[in-house]
Amino acid sequence: MSLKQTFERKGKELLSQISGYGRTKQFKRLAKGTKTLKTWLGRVSRSIERQLATKPELEPLFKTKLAQAKQLQSQHKRSKDKLYSLRAPEVECIGKGKTHKAYEFGVKVSIATTIKEQFVVASLAIPGNPYDGHTLKRTLEAVTTHTGRPVHQCFTDRGYI
Repeated sequence: MSLKQTFERKGKELLSQISGYGRTKQFKRLAKGTKTLKTWLGRVSRSIERQLATKPELEPLFKTKLAQAKQLQSQHKRSKDKLYSLRAPEVECIGKGKTHKAYEFGVKVSIATTIKEQFVVASLAIPGNPYDGHTLKRTLEAVTTHTGRPVHQCFTDRGYI
């Protein structure tokens, strides 16, 4: 599929520029650059949609990427279900509660090990951003199913209290 404009080169330039604006607290320039990127994204996605109307056999190839483009274009600061990564759409923003690193992006994981040997007996990827204390029951159930024995003692950090 050939496009009239892709903004590939200019998009990379602008993205590197606006990443610097966020660090130096130049928020008006950051907002203007973000708006420009969203405009370019809309132009390219509409161009692809127009070409897909004439070639419907290519539509399954572009379906997920066009949906992601629409989601990126419509999301704003207060949106609930934001898309943080195109390569890994399941990634979420997890608040760390620390001043030097306030946020982390990924999926929460719960790992259970034995007390003496530190052998991993269960690990769970937990979607959403649940409170740590609410994940403990599920993790202990996973240990019981994997080992076939009930858990007698459990040691956790203070995040589970």
